[in-house]
Amino acid sequence: MGKNIACVVTNMFEDSEYSEPAKAFEEAGHTVTTIEMVKGKTVKGKQGEVEVEIDESIDSVKPENFDALFIPGGFSPDQLRADERFVSFTKSFMDDKKPVFAICHGPQLLITAKTLEGRHATGYTSIKVDMEYAGATYLDKEVVVCGNQLVTSRTPEDLPAFNRESLNLLK
Repeated sequence: MGKNIACVVTNMFEDSEYSEPAKAFEEAGHTVTTIEMVKGKTVKGKQGEVEVEIDESIDSVKPENFDALFIPGGFSPDQLRADERFVSFTKSFMDDKKPVFAICHGPQLLITAKTLEGRHATGYTSIKVDMEYAGATYLDKEVVVCGNQLVTSRTPEDLPAFNRESLNLLK
């Protein structure tokens, strides 16, 4: 049975960090629902290679309608964490122990949601100190799975491991 995965994303996401996991999830029979401020808007990756049409607005979705949360990296998570609606949405997945997949700068939303305390995680090197201040044990590894719930990776080079472990959690 396929899972419904919420993906919070806005302009300047890292192209491959959205497109490759989304493709892997969909090929495995899962549904990816993109969420931003405005339904129907088209957001663009920072490399200019990928455009994503937004399926739902943040005001029209509820965390309980999704099985997992996917946060691509790039500048998107930093922009989204300035909006309390996205922070609250993210926090509920962590609080409810649902799978959360965050790559590169994706953990910035988890930092702002104050959900990394006591967790093992990784992310892009420039947010290492922020993650540590948020209470995470930062591990410089291609993929870190914490508590059979949180999957984090550092960069696009880690996508094969990130996709593999994310799909394992969805089984």
